[in-house]
Amino acid sequence: MNMFYVINGKKVKRYFLIFVALLFAAGVVYAEKDNITVFSLEQPAAIYSVPTDKKIVALTFDISWGDTRTEPIIKTLKENGVNHATFFVSSVWSKSHPEIVQKIVEAGYEIGSHGHKHENYSKLSDEEIRNQIQTAHTIISQVTGKTPDLIRLPNGDFDKRVLQIASELNYKVIQWDTDSMDWMNIGTEKIVERVVSRAHPGDIILLHASDAATHTHEALPTIIKELRSKGYEFASVNQLINQTEVSGKIVPDKSATSPLDLNKQQF
Repeated sequence: MNMFYVINGKKVKRYFLIFVALLFAAGVVYAEKDNITVFSLEQPAAIYSVPTDKKIVALTFDISWGDTRTEPIIKTLKENGVNHATFFVSSVWSKSHPEIVQKIVEAGYEIGSHGHKHENYSKLSDEEIRNQIQTAHTIISQVTGKTPDLIRLPNGDFDKRVLQIASELNYKVIQWDTDSMDWMNIGTEKIVERVVSRAHPGDIILLHASDAATHTHEALPTIIKELRSKGYEFASVNQLINQTEVSGKIVPDKSATSPLDLNKQQF
């Protein structure tokens, strides 16, 4: 008996397209494997904001040099009834200005690490990354009497190695969703506009208390007033994270640092 096989052209075309699509997807996964690994649920991730419906935000201030801006900012926060905020301090600055660090602690504000030397950790070896984080931890702990568990890396720069090592050293890497751009001295009104227009529930807001940020303490009262008028309350970063973790919703957020991120934070 002779047997004939009839080939359905439409089916062949469909199977061929499926094969091509799978091949393409495999290529994309391979090409992007580093980015996917960095922010997979099994890997440490930087926190830019936390998922919550509550109108709560964290004001954060980075300090790595100078001695004239921090105290006016502390005073402004207190005068405006903001009892919770987070200051990320470099260990070199902390060692040089222990009296200012103590004023932050005495005011009841949270202290996080801003690392030791102000350089991009992604350019360092694993051993150097570990040494920078541990050195900062030791100095900041000695100056404050507290052990920080949050770190904002210099320039906001990191890669998957930095995230992994920070996690091994029991640190959460904290980024930001709203950049005030105060370090560019864009003026009080523009700082206020950027923060108020971009703030959202669970937001982490980047501000600075180093000397080059000349308008931050002037912008703060209006920022606080306008955010409150929208129903927002203020929390430290750990308070923000913990109130979300209670409901089990904290997730990795966004992609790894882009070239633009490296320009966001200069001190």
